Amino acid sequence: MKINNHRLLDDNNQPVPYRETPNKGGVMTPEYLVIHYTAGSSAEGSVAWMCNPAAKAAAHLVIGRDGNITQLAPFNRVTWHAGQSQWAGRSGLNQFSIGIELDNAGKLERTGSHWRSAISKRIYADDDVLLANHKHDRPGLPPIGWHEYSEVQLATAREVSQILMQKYALQDVLGHEDIAPGRKSDPGPAFPMASFRAHLMGRADDEVELYTTSAALNVRAGPGTEFAILPGSPLPIGVKVTLLEQQGLWWRVDVLDTVNGVMDLVGWCHSRFLTKA
Repeated sequence: MKINNHRLLDDNNQPVPYRETPNKGGVMTPEYLVIHYTAGSSAEGSVAWMCNPAAKAAAHLVIGRDGNITQLAPFNRVTWHAGQSQWAGRSGLNQFSIGIELDNAGKLERTGSHWRSAISKRIYADDDVLLANHKHDRPGLPPIGWHEYSEVQLATAREVSQILMQKYALQDVLGHEDIAPGRKSDPGPAFPMASFRAHLMGRADDEVELYTTSAALNVRAGPGTEFAILPGSPLPIGVKVTLLEQQGLWWRVDVLDTVNGVMDLVGWCHSRFLTKA
């Protein structure tokens, strides 16, 4: 893929599907990339809504769960995706950022034996749900359900974002939750922002991410408190671990030290209690 005249072209050098949104402003010079989830039930429905003047909102791109892309405005035009927002001492990021919306329901509610979107009322399978706390949640709150992103969707988002970062020399990639904390929660803990950002900002794939524990920390068999605590837990303060995988705030780590008589301990722990070494 590449960009020509502020339009995204596919691998066959053809423009990706384009639907002009009325929810846009004038010309701008992009400096940041902002990631969102749609909170809708389908990419097609979200595109239709963002092309409706009544929505008073739109992003530059919508990426479906199948990896298909729809562009709604040229990348050098303001779109109304950020709303009231602040970053690095500046307000109103609509005026200097590109917005990407990922087809994702966001927060889910448990209703009987089902997970359901509070907005669309659509039901989701357990395999599509991550139990996690949002990074802006008050400590001690129980985890809630979040709609998982698909692998092809994340791969497409990484590819497109890399092209945008290079084309426009963007300074950083942010979540809507970062520029409007307390008001917005997207893209949420199911989006792997740390590894996504590291990829875009140029960290080598083989560079080890080293962390230390900042509190006594249990290592579990899976990404959530419902999974069993592994032998060797809890890790004492100051133990070094390397990051292997992320699912929102739950990280799969390799413990580098022998802890409580256990060697080669690999498992999941909450990232809130890990600090970069």
